[in-house]
Amino acid sequence: MKDELKYITGLKDIKGINGIFDLENLRKDYSTLLQKEVSHNKIVSGLEEAIQKSGLKDGQTISFHHHFRGGDFIVNMVVEKLAQMGFKNLVLAPSSLTDCHAPLIKHIQNGVIRRIETSGLRGKLADEVSRGLMETPVVFRSHGGRAYAIETGELPIDVAFLGAPSCDPFGNANGYSRDSDEGVKCGSMGYAKCDARYAKKTIILTNNIVHFPNVPFGIPESDVDYIVKVNEIGDPAGIMVGATRYTTNPKELVMAEMAADVIEASGCLVDGFSFQTGTGGASLAVSRFLREKMLARGITASFALGGITGSIVDLHEEGLVKKILDVQGFDLKAADSLKNNRFHHQISAEYYASPRGAGAAVNQLDVVVLSALEADLNFNVNVLTGSDGIIRGAIGGHQDTAYGASVSIIICPLTRGRIPCIVDRVGTIVTPGRTVDVIVTEQGVAVNPERRDLLDRFKAAKIPVHPIEELRGMVEAIVGKPDPVEYTGRVVGIVTYRDGSVIDLIHQVK
Repeated sequence: MKDELKYITGLKDIKGINGIFDLENLRKDYSTLLQKEVSHNKIVSGLEEAIQKSGLKDGQTISFHHHFRGGDFIVNMVVEKLAQMGFKNLVLAPSSLTDCHAPLIKHIQNGVIRRIETSGLRGKLADEVSRGLMETPVVFRSHGGRAYAIETGELPIDVAFLGAPSCDPFGNANGYSRDSDEGVKCGSMGYAKCDARYAKKTIILTNNIVHFPNVPFGIPESDVDYIVKVNEIGDPAGIMVGATRYTTNPKELVMAEMAADVIEASGCLVDGFSFQTGTGGASLAVSRFLREKMLARGITASFALGGITGSIVDLHEEGLVKKILDVQGFDLKAADSLKNNRFHHQISAEYYASPRGAGAAVNQLDVVVLSALEADLNFNVNVLTGSDGIIRGAIGGHQDTAYGASVSIIICPLTRGRIPCIVDRVGTIVTPGRTVDVIVTEQGVAVNPERRDLLDRFKAAKIPVHPIEELRGMVEAIVGKPDPVEYTGRVVGIVTYRDGSVIDLIHQVK
């Protein structure tokens, strides 16, 4: 056979079976079959060994996911270990950071962390960064922009440290346990999937090693290099705090109902439409009003997208939403649905929102309903900095969905307390006005002048429509014109658009 292989036209380097295996030794050793999980797995003795094996060096980039939100233990645990091991000048590139990551301040001060790239910052860490903690500005990216930067190599990840509620000995990891309803769970691991795929080395940290195979998996073993068993990965109270509740705030309910009326009047509310709604207050309540309209019309949605809550799961289980595309779960009902419902799918950040592919899910959206800290006369939206100039939020998928959806709706009250939310110019441009179609307030809606089609539809439906300047006038009549925030000339944050271009700068607050 060896001689015959030499003369097969058009092929080369063909090997017979002896080129890969020794045929004489192809015999099963049944005495060792039951030991495979022990003898051939990726579990290492501890975090320090995993770091050493990863080859991480000073100045390189490490990443994390934020699916554990305010209950995350992984970021602080890993960075503390890196500090103990003497690492310096690292680039920290998590999908987002929150209140629980205040311990990072000392590691910025002691030189372990030199730079940060993320979607958002909150809490004491965000406050300190806003006041000049870091020499190098933080780079903020949307979820789709971050995925795009990782895919293209603009944001290369040397080592990804990814917490997982379950993992088998070979690296198949998930956001829940198939074998038990107990323990920590986070649901979809959509943002972690991108890191695991593209990082040079991927380390899974878990408190729950399960038997092979841990399927269906959020992260496949082919993307995992090492597994570390730890005592705890997060606080369930901060990760999954139970079912998300509807708002009872009258102002938010008024805006939610008006947003549902806007969707209906836009012409998008037809059989097979697709949508994404947010998780806070009025945005979440939109789903309730949409349900009533869908039942009245006898229609169903083809899919719901994004960060998923129990309200979306309820629509799915009622048969009103055919499929759920889940990049992040926000409550226990969402996590359990991912485990139990056949057409509830966890998707990667790339598939969700990367501008690299026309088939990204955001580009298939008919409607998205988003919240805002403030919006301005040019329809620009800020979801990142407060009225005091302090960083207190995240870009998330805001830019991505506003761009992709056929109709993008921003829910924004005229004021929050004495703070104006419709302003001359937002403090930080996060989502450009050219991608925003409608702003919904408790006093009516403003329509982007580019969407004359929507303006005519809304007037025909008797939805109260006002020029954006008129809404701004209502705000000034209530709270007046606030004093401007005082900044230094120093830049503390760089806000990028989803393609990586710079859209705005955040300056240090005095």
